[in-house]
Amino acid sequence: MPEAEAQNKTDGGTEEVQAVKRSVWVAPSPHLSDTSVTTRGMMLDVLIGLAPVVAVSLIVFGWYLVIQVGLCVLTALAAESLFMKMCGRPVPIGDYSAAVTGVILGLSLPWSVPWYIPVIGAAAAIGLGKVVFGGLGNNIFNPAMVGRAFVMLSFAREMGASAYVKATGAIAAVTQATPLAAAKEAAGAVADLPGLWPLFLGTHNGSLGETSAIACLAGGLYLCWRRSASWEIPVAVLGSVIVLGGLSSLVNLTGLTVPQQLFSGALLFGAFFIATDPVTSPLTPRGKIWFGLGVGFFVVLIRVFSGYPEGVMFAVLLMNSAVPLINQWTVPRPVGGPVPEKA
Repeated sequence: MPEAEAQNKTDGGTEEVQAVKRSVWVAPSPHLSDTSVTTRGMMLDVLIGLAPVVAVSLIVFGWYLVIQVGLCVLTALAAESLFMKMCGRPVPIGDYSAAVTGVILGLSLPWSVPWYIPVIGAAAAIGLGKVVFGGLGNNIFNPAMVGRAFVMLSFAREMGASAYVKATGAIAAVTQATPLAAAKEAAGAVADLPGLWPLFLGTHNGSLGETSAIACLAGGLYLCWRRSASWEIPVAVLGSVIVLGGLSSLVNLTGLTVPQQLFSGALLFGAFFIATDPVTSPLTPRGKIWFGLGVGFFVVLIRVFSGYPEGVMFAVLLMNSAVPLINQWTVPRPVGGPVPEKA
């Protein structure tokens, strides 16, 4: 009897210990202890970082910016409210994440698309890119890029090259092809592209938020300074494009020089504001570098070898899908070395 009672006590104690162990969860770093770091604060930083991009776009494209971005933001907020209520969950509009998704999506669209494209794109961004995964923090893919990919594949004519050069007498910059489209039409030859100064300032054609290199750099550096974006990702993206773009130009695979690769299209906008999304990018510093290198690799690959003049959207979505593996492959080594196994 004493042995049986002792065994029962031992078993009971083991069960209690196991119950305690099961209640303790260990997650990978970073372990944030600063309560001032909030989702709302990070989203506000992103909106502030986007302010220079919005300002230049307003100068170049005028009311087209207000219409496209306004429709995207209003639809994103309404879609999140509707979908969260359908799921029986609290509506998290106050964290500004839906607003950020709307602004980034709107800035990634051509100026001339019909009103229903930003509406459908924003609804798809929130519904397919965010809510179906369980809401903010659970999504695998960048929601804004999910929305843009949805409308790009659904409305190929409205989102194609002709959307950027629609005849209008109101804005001089939008009566010419985008730099990357002109380079693609040149088929490897030297294309008639804007000079580096117009590319740097943003007085040329393109999607609403991608034209001004200086605005993207100013806003992106602000995000890195505030630590709302990890500097490793844009540095790795741009470094990869510099090396691979330079090699492509050296062997005459493209007529774009390295500065033109950097300042044309959505590269800077994507490197600082899209690829750095903390939910859909890796957790570890080494993983962020590999992630950025992969984004840059796919950008150059798509620009040079595919039929699309631009590859930022596809590059980010492709690397988003690899983030779980990158996190597993780049787990940091514990301080003092790995824990020794018991004999």
